[in-house]
Amino acid sequence: MVLAIWMGKATFRGVKSIGIPREHMAEPEIPEIPSPIPTAPIPAPPKILPVLSVWLRDLVISLAISAFIIVFLYQPVKVEGTSMMPSLDDQERIFVNKFVYRLESIERGDIVVFRYPRDPSKSFIKRVIGLAGDRIQIDDGRVFVNGKLLDEDYVPRIYADERSYPELVVPPNSYFVLGDHRTMSNDSRDFGPVDAVFIYGKAVFGYWPMEKMGRLR
Repeated sequence: MVLAIWMGKATFRGVKSIGIPREHMAEPEIPEIPSPIPTAPIPAPPKILPVLSVWLRDLVISLAISAFIIVFLYQPVKVEGTSMMPSLDDQERIFVNKFVYRLESIERGDIVVFRYPRDPSKSFIKRVIGLAGDRIQIDDGRVFVNGKLLDEDYVPRIYADERSYPELVVPPNSYFVLGDHRTMSNDSRDFGPVDAVFIYGKAVFGYWPMEKMGRLR
C-alpha cells in the first residue's frame, strides 16, 4: 500500500480519501546546529632571521663604539711595578684618558702615562711635579718648585727618601715627573724632564681591585 501526501490529504489507493486539518499536521523539526566554539589563533612561528640580524647589528655597533672609545678616548692599562705606591699598586687596573690633553693642558699633580724617553717601546706612569719654566730642586727628599716647598700629601713618610737633586729649569714643552714611591722610582731624577711628545694620556680612574675603584688623584 502506498501513502501519498498532497496538500494536507492522505490518500490510499482504493480507499476513500480522508482530509486532515492543517492545524493537526505536525511540522518537521529542524535540528538546531550548534555554534562553532571559538578557538585561539595559532601563533605564527618566530622569524629567526630578522631577530638574528637585529642582534648582529647591535653587536657590531657595540663593538664599533668600544673600539672608538679604546682607540681615541679611554684605554684600560695594567700598572706594573711599585713606583707609584701607595696611589697605584702593582697589577692595579686603571683607565687612561688619551683625549683629555687635546682639550686641556697638563697640570702639576696629574698622573700621566708616557713613552720612556730612552726606550719608547716601554710606557711609564708618573706624577707631574714641574711644568715648563719651573725651577725644580730636591733637598734631602723635599721638593721645591720655584723656591717653595711642595706639599705632597700623596707621599707618606715611609715612601719618601733623602735624595737630593740640583736646581733645574724645566725646558719648554717638557715636564718634570716623579714616582710617589720615591725610594723605588726611576723618574726625572734619573732620565731628566719628559718632552710633551712622549706623553699620551692621563690616568683618571681605577677599576680593579674593587676596593680601590674610583677617581685617581
